[in-house]
Amino acid sequence: MSTGEELLRSRGLRVTRPRLAVLDVLAAGGHLEVDEITRRARERLDSVSTQAVYDVLGALSRAGLARRIEPAGSPARYEARVGDNHHHVVCRGCGEIADIDCAVGGAPCLAPNIGHGFEVDEAEVTFWGLCPNCQARRSADR
Repeated sequence: MSTGEELLRSRGLRVTRPRLAVLDVLAAGGHLEVDEITRRARERLDSVSTQAVYDVLGALSRAGLARRIEPAGSPARYEARVGDNHHHVVCRGCGEIADIDCAVGGAPCLAPNIGHGFEVDEAEVTFWGLCPNCQARRSADR
């Protein structure tokens, strides 16, 4: 398994403490908002500004080491799972987000019938519903 330093160098990025801290935070999993990433990065470093975290996330996203998602009505979130064209399911109640593998296999969503000259490398599909906890709350309210 590659270390954070190796990952950064393999993508032509300088190795910095904020980049390593953010990579560690993302590697722990989840679909995190910038404020949460910043809070967790500060636990690993003496200090890091929110702007520095935004800069790191931008660099990691451009380098293919992080993925930014923006479900409707939600602030941007970041995750470490990249390069596999997975999708997401979002709870309408609490906002919880979970990963969903391509529903049909083989990623047919990357071959639109009209591509308008674009080289398509990713499709973003968002499923919406209620997570198990919100379903239980709804049932209890009835």
